[in-house]
Amino acid sequence: MSAGGANLTPREIVSELDRYIVGQSAAKRAVAIALRNRWRRQRVTGELKDEITPKNIILIGPTGVGKTEIARRLARLAQAPFVKVEASKFTEVGYVGRDVESMVRDLVEASISLVREEETAKVRARAREAAEDRLVELLGQGAPPPPRQAPMGFAPPPPPPTRLGDAEREKLRAQLRAGTLDDRTVEMDVADAGPTFLRNFSGQGMEEIGVNLGDLFRSMPGMNRTRRRSVTVPEAFELLSQEEAGRLVDQDRVNREALLRAESSGIIFIDEIDKIASREGAARGGGPDVSREGVQRDILPIVEGSTVTTKYGPVKTDHVLFIAAGAFHVSKPADLIPELQGRFPIRVELEPLRQEDLVRILREPRNSLIKQYTALLETEGVSLHFTDDAVAEVARIAALVNSRSQDIGARRLHTILERLLDPVSFEASDASRSRDEVVDAAAVRSRLREVVEDEDLSRYIL
Repeated sequence: MSAGGANLTPREIVSELDRYIVGQSAAKRAVAIALRNRWRRQRVTGELKDEITPKNIILIGPTGVGKTEIARRLARLAQAPFVKVEASKFTEVGYVGRDVESMVRDLVEASISLVREEETAKVRARAREAAEDRLVELLGQGAPPPPRQAPMGFAPPPPPPTRLGDAEREKLRAQLRAGTLDDRTVEMDVADAGPTFLRNFSGQGMEEIGVNLGDLFRSMPGMNRTRRRSVTVPEAFELLSQEEAGRLVDQDRVNREALLRAESSGIIFIDEIDKIASREGAARGGGPDVSREGVQRDILPIVEGSTVTTKYGPVKTDHVLFIAAGAFHVSKPADLIPELQGRFPIRVELEPLRQEDLVRILREPRNSLIKQYTALLETEGVSLHFTDDAVAEVARIAALVNSRSQDIGARRLHTILERLLDPVSFEASDASRSRDEVVDAAAVRSRLREVVEDEDLSRYIL
């Protein structure tokens, strides 16, 4: 496990999750113990270390109660590679659809990105210094001279680049750091994006192809093209910084570290696992339940522990933590095949959100919706303030609509707030509009009364 969450106790992990997720203490405890057990395993010596495997978890609960957010925040806390996949997108081998091994390949790609970002952060200061040196030279060259007329069949040699003196170089460097050159443009070679058709070539059913087509085409003559562009000084500085960082980072080392990170601390979140469970009492002789069971049997070796081939090398899944989630309205965990059930020994049922939970969700998390809308409107100079009775009224309406129609948990708050703040969001840019917006319970009832009172209308709008 990486250093990010290595020293956190289960109690501290739960405390960190509490900053973003309201309630669901049982689920938080389960994932906190799973994360701490990884730290414990790293300190086990001898042959027993390899025998200790993660205790995979099934989170059971309706949509919008925090299942995905718990897994995502846990991975971010541990600085671990994380991918979310939907079980319903996979199909049994032999049918058109995603191959189950693609979830491991996606995990490796996420690990590559994570490790590359960490390595880039280590060399960022050196990369920016090198980029500054190159940009100073570009600024010192100025605009290229106009092309000279030449006799037929004769191409004159390009003029030699001008050499800056130390005094001129330091003067340009001081101006660059002070920002006085931000309005200037420079010409530089920028890597071309490459063939666009490759972006649409790898779709469903293509994961089994081991050759990376993007790398193959880029290695062909003429495919690594650059083009001359005129860019502003700040944009040139960022492009040059990225280029220098790419040179300083050892990509082979990144790949090796990423493979180890994916194997030892990767987290795969399998959502909608209830969609591939056979319905209770369903016929076993044929139909869609057979295909669902086939997908489960394809997933089983990955969860049990197997070796998956990726373009960066083989990856063992023995110590990858799998967190599955599903509403299980129609089916239940017992409807999964017994072998797969046994690979998810920890079952946690998340609680449906009550009205008081919705009030806390609007107020308490560091990334609460009210804080997000307030920050958005502050960019327009509008000061948004919700009174306590307004927050309670929004939560009441959300709970009411959830009870009338399908319960989508806290996601209902997104729709209600968007509808509630539609006027101020639309008019915030108008100079004549008031810069202070106070939302109280009366305003909430007034703007949402028509939709809430008409039950059929609320099903469509809220």
